[in-house]
Amino acid sequence: MASIKVESRKATTLAYIEHTGPYDKVPWDVYMEKLFGFAKEKKVMPGFYPMATYTNCPDDTPPEERTCEISIPIHGDVEGKEDIKVKKLPEMKVATISHKGPGSEFKNTYAKLTGWISENGYEMSGPPMEIYSKKPKVKDGVTILYAKVMIPVKKK
Repeated sequence: MASIKVESRKATTLAYIEHTGPYDKVPWDVYMEKLFGFAKEKKVMPGFYPMATYTNCPDDTPPEERTCEISIPIHGDVEGKEDIKVKKLPEMKVATISHKGPGSEFKNTYAKLTGWISENGYEMSGPPMEIYSKKPKVKDGVTILYAKVMIPVKKK
């Protein structure tokens, strides 16, 4: 089983695009091109790893109403433009687990992580986030995703 731990995340500035709709229909390539183009245009250094923050993801939310923010870290102080917004993510404690597998298995990864959080005296204090450490690979017709899943936590 993947190991779960609590770690501190430094404050980070993010350039992001808000997305509404099923999570498996996020146009990643389009959003990444826009975000990295924005960083280049604004002359700010982008971070290496794209991420997603799942701002509205209860199981009872219909897929077409789910919201997330697709983002890249940026180093520099800039204003957003058009559909690209900029925000400062504060320093926080997060419980983390690594996910390597098809998107359909994220529910198992999240179940392990949320179970561990409640069993170890923590509670969620913000929306879940995923940092993508590698480009997805297709193996035997299945897309394998590589993500670090993080949930902000605080002690109960």
